[in-house]
Amino acid sequence: MISDQNRAAATIEEVAAVAGVSRSTVSRVVNGSTAVSSGALEAVRRAIEELNYVPNRAARSLASRSTMAIALVVPEDTTRLFGDPFFASVVSGINARISRSNYVLNLIMASADPGDKTAQYVRSGAVDGAIVVSHHTSDTFIDRIAAAVPVVYGGRPVRTRGGDYYVDVDNVAGARDATAHLVQRGCRHIGAILGPPSMPAGVDRAEGYRLAIADAGLSPAPVAWGDFTTESGAVAMREILATDEPLDALFVASDLMARGAMQVLGAEGIRVPDDVAVVGFDDSPIALTTDPQLTTMRQPSFAQGECMADVLIARLAGQSPPEVTILDTELIIRGSA
Repeated sequence: MISDQNRAAATIEEVAAVAGVSRSTVSRVVNGSTAVSSGALEAVRRAIEELNYVPNRAARSLASRSTMAIALVVPEDTTRLFGDPFFASVVSGINARISRSNYVLNLIMASADPGDKTAQYVRSGAVDGAIVVSHHTSDTFIDRIAAAVPVVYGGRPVRTRGGDYYVDVDNVAGARDATAHLVQRGCRHIGAILGPPSMPAGVDRAEGYRLAIADAGLSPAPVAWGDFTTESGAVAMREILATDEPLDALFVASDLMARGAMQVLGAEGIRVPDDVAVVGFDDSPIALTTDPQLTTMRQPSFAQGECMADVLIARLAGQSPPEVTILDTELIIRGSA
């Protein structure tokens, strides 16, 4: 029988001996790695419980120069982060994966920071790695972060380089399929409210829209740009209506912008979908609040967050996860188109 004193002093080597596995296997289990067989995982968990093993994070950090902290860098303001359900879902996925490891998550809002403060903090050794989401072409400080610690990007990086790791959806295919759905409905004057050209998601969804229009042999219809917010969608919708060009459908590059566009259409007495069919992108909870409910392209935002964290944790453990992970989108048909 193991005494309480021995339980308190249990080492990782003792856990490995009781479980009948290697020290590295125990380390992988403790750090939340998925690269462990179910049998070994169960054996290690039983040994940890039997020995009352508690990982000595402080000692491990001193020995390995590891902080056991991960930075989530968001180059957006708080209104955008907490007001967009997409971000909330991504962050929830990141946190869910990190909570299964020994790492802690540090959230860094870098919108009002020219980059020096954020970059200096990360480069100081305060964290072991970083996840960067919603980055723009102007966010050059991210290059300095990537030069200091392992980084995983949420979405294709603004400037892709060899060795970059990122998790994304196929935004081109998603926008193309969303626009093609409008074509299949018989729409022939399909306008678009596109995202900012400073962001890869904005660029890729614009490309998908243009490809679908070209596939169908249609003439270009009015296009305007927003920044993925409800307000920008409303402004863009007014710009399109001011052109007086024919319009029977609209592809909108985010659900929030689609909500803003539909509010303007309703105020002008333009019926959705009878007069103008609307398709959004994200399938956030916003899609269920519009009237009618929004047809939209679903992207698995929670799974994206989990996958980003999983890739970074694997990198920090010395493993070789895929550099690029592309998740599928899915068209969700509701009342707006």
